Amino acid sequence: MSLDQKRALISPSSKLSIRCQCGLLELARSTLYYKPPELPDETEWMNLIADIHAKWPFYGYRKITAVLMREGYTINTKKVRRLMKIMGIRSILPKPRTSIPGKESSVYPYLLRDLPINRPNQAWGVDITYIRLPVGMVYLFALIDLHSRYIVGWHLGVTMEACHALKALENGLKIACPEICNADQGAQFTSVHWVTFLVSQGIKVSHTGVGRCIDNVRIERFWWTIKFENIHISAYETVAEAREGIAKFIKYYNEDRPHQALKYKTPQELYFGQRISRGAPFGAQLLAA
Repeated sequence: MSLDQKRALISPSSKLSIRCQCGLLELARSTLYYKPPELPDETEWMNLIADIHAKWPFYGYRKITAVLMREGYTINTKKVRRLMKIMGIRSILPKPRTSIPGKESSVYPYLLRDLPINRPNQAWGVDITYIRLPVGMVYLFALIDLHSRYIVGWHLGVTMEACHALKALENGLKIACPEICNADQGAQFTSVHWVTFLVSQGIKVSHTGVGRCIDNVRIERFWWTIKFENIHISAYETVAEAREGIAKFIKYYNEDRPHQALKYKTPQELYFGQRISRGAPFGAQLLAA
């Protein structure tokens, strides 16, 4: 017998008490009296969304949905996105394109397909992400060892020019030289300067296919980590302040932050093949990036 059927059988006018009727039907009295909350109508939903947007204008529809659900509402991302479109509001965060092919680009084959990555310096991944500061947009270039997740080199530039990517690579080459360096098909990584420098160092050039961001998933995961664990909560005011704070975080990420995918080892431990005691004099070049 369904819950609704049991409720229908209970009558206040019966000679049996409500308690007795519920006991015979094995129905909790709290369940009998429970009434599901009425969902807000479209206008109320939009008011709730507008309040969240006013408080956190950098939230997109996914985070607004999460906030509403944490507050006890039942709603999905499709509805929030539809209502935000009707209201004409969206996250204020800019979405600059960091992977724009150059006119004179040299695209190389993707070398990591079906290749087991099982040792340090077998393959590095490189990418760019943007950081919005009060003084303007800056761009963080970073190289990650795909085996250990160790950040081998990075550089913070005020433009997306290839020279900043080369600076990050030069910082990485102070530690080691990879066999393969994989990047997307952005102008920085298909430029003559980038490709020529890699070839001169004996590094194999690899480019992911268009739309295949999953190929660089480890560096993408690092972007998520550094933004949510450092950049968003630090609110850097200047380029110098951001450079210093990012340097400290990358040192912490490499040396002290346990990584679940690495069985809670740090990237440094896996990259160098042994547990390194605190205070070991290494990685100082990262602070100079």
